[in-house]
Order: sequence, then C-alpha cells, then structure tokens
Amino acid sequence: MLQSPFSVDVQPDWQGLRDCILRKGTPERVHHIELFIDWEVQQEICRRYGLLEGLHEDAPDFLCKRQIRLQRFLGYDYVRQGLDNLGAKLNRISAEDTAELARSGGRDFMNEHKGPITNWQEFEDYPWPDPEAATTNMLECYEQNLPEDMCVIGSGGFAHFAEWLTWLMGYETLCYALYDQRDLVKAISDRLMEIFQVSLRRMLEFDCVKIVWGPDDMGFKTGTLISPHDLREFVLPGHKLMARMAHDAGLPYLLHSCGKLDDIMDDLLDDVKIDALHSFEDSIEPVAESCEKYGDRIALLGGIDMDFLARADEEQIRRRVRRTLKQCLPGGGYCLGSGNSIANYIPVDNYLAMLDEGRKFDPSSDL
Repeated sequence: MLQSPFSVDVQPDWQGLRDCILRKGTPERVHHIELFIDWEVQQEICRRYGLLEGLHEDAPDFLCKRQIRLQRFLGYDYVRQGLDNLGAKLNRISAEDTAELARSGGRDFMNEHKGPITNWQEFEDYPWPDPEAATTNMLECYEQNLPEDMCVIGSGGFAHFAEWLTWLMGYETLCYALYDQRDLVKAISDRLMEIFQVSLRRMLEFDCVKIVWGPDDMGFKTGTLISPHDLREFVLPGHKLMARMAHDAGLPYLLHSCGKLDDIMDDLLDDVKIDALHSFEDSIEPVAESCEKYGDRIALLGGIDMDFLARADEEQIRRRVRRTLKQCLPGGGYCLGSGNSIANYIPVDNYLAMLDEGRKFDPSSDL
C-alpha cells in the first residue's frame, strides 16, 4: 500500500458540485468530474492504495461499497449509476488492447458497416431491452449506503439516441437509410424515446439521484456524424425530453457528446436546454475557448485533453490544470476532468497529478 498521492484532503459536497454546474458563483473549491474511469485504472488505484481492505468481494454490496470508497478517495462528489442491465444486442468487433493496463480479451468496437437492424423484418424481430424489467440493485444499494455528502449522477444505459441509431443499424447502413428508409430510422428513434423515457423515470424515483447525465456521441473532428437537420428530427427531441424530465424533477441535465457540434449548439442551448456540455478535444476546440463562447449560458465540464494527458509529463499537466482553472472557474460553471474519460492508456500517475493539482487550487486566491 502506498501513501496517498494527494497533498490536500477533499470533503465531498454534492450540493457544491450542483451549484457549480448551475453557475451559482465561483465554488469554494474545484469540483472534479469524469464520465468514465476505465475498470483497469480503477483496479490499479485500488491495488496501489489498499482501497479494498475490509471489503468482501463475494458480498452482494461489494461493487457499491467499492465504488463509494474509490470515488471518495479520488475526491469526487458522486457516483454514476443507471439501471443495472439495460443492454442491447449489438454487432461488435474486437481488437488487441495495447495499453499498459491492457484489457483482458482486448477492446470491443461497434461494427460500423452493419448492425442488427437493417430492414423492417429485423426491426420487428429485434429483442428490444425492457426498461421496466431492468433491475435497480445498484441504485438501491447507493440509496442505502451513500454518505449524505455524496450523490448519484443518473447516467448509463440511457439517452444514447444518436449512438444507438448508429449501433443498431451500423453507421454505414444508417447513412444510406437516411436517404431511402427514413421511416425505419424514425421507428427506431421513436422506440428509443420510449425506452429511455421509462429508464429515466425509474432513475428519478431514487432520492440519491441529484444530477442527470446523458451520454450520446453526435460528432467527429470536423462536424456532426449525420446532418444537423437529421439530428433535429431523430436525436435532439429525445434529449429535449430527457432535459425536461430532469428539470421537472429539479435536476440539471448534462450532455456528453464527442465531436464538433457548432452547427447544433444553439439547438442544444435554446431548445434542448442542456445545463452543461462535456467532451472537449484540443484539435476541435480547447475547453477554454468554449468557456469564452458559452460560459455565460451553460457549464463546461472536463477538457484536459486525453492525448495531452497520455503524453505530457507531470509538470506540464499541473501547469495546464492551473491555466485552465484560472480561465474557466470564475463565476462557476466549470468542473475539472479529462477531455473525455480516463482510458486505460492514460498513465495513472498523470491522472492523479491532474486531480492533485485541482485539489491544491484555491479559487479565493489563485484566480
């Protein structure tokens, strides 16, 4: 077991996190956020710092208590959780994982050529997931065990409107279908709306859920994956419903989407009414530039570029964190994190340096 890598202790404060996201003023400290931390990274941190001591892996609440302990150790104000088993049958391909913390069995990717639904018969025969039948064991465990200073961000297994369209049809097939099978695309979109509406309704039944986060990649380096017009017809209405449901429950709605979204940003802000946007890549637009453009309208989350995190040394990372916080934190509306997620190819020490520098930053004197 190694000594803690952090020079400053952090007390979780989910209300402070939510106030920061809602831009209610410069927060008292930096709040951190990540959509994913790869399992391999989590396991390495647990091993290094003895976080699993006293926990029994065969206990029914092991995963719940493990995640609470890990998130608190890292300084997060939340755990992220959706329904337990709302999966879908998809066509995947595998490739060798070459990361230092390699994933056993390799990494899976979606088949971009052909998904399980390419025609009406396959649509009718498809084993659609049933959100009413999905279990809520993890949410129930968090409801019982989560400390009062932490919350659940409702996320995972829902709101994949653009992603599931491309995964269910295959991106290549979807592009053709947008020309010659628009009625099929609409039917899939409508079915997804039904599934995710029930999913979110069930998540909102838990008092520990204080924030909602919809993950849905809609773009790539230079634009959106399908046209802005098609996104407005088949994807954005779903997120508008998710945001309205969250807002009706008094909760902010965060959106994760990779890619260049300039052509639909006004839609996301004025029509969908997202409260925060996540996923930034330096080669598209550094998060500090997005803060200048949109920081008076929504919160911006993360943005320490993944390629930078993977290649930079510790001092470069610390300088980048300080510079980003000085640019983005005043007035609130910024949470520190990676540009996308903590993948298993990001050196663990680089990740921990980012967190430590955020902990050390004092908004009352460093801005």
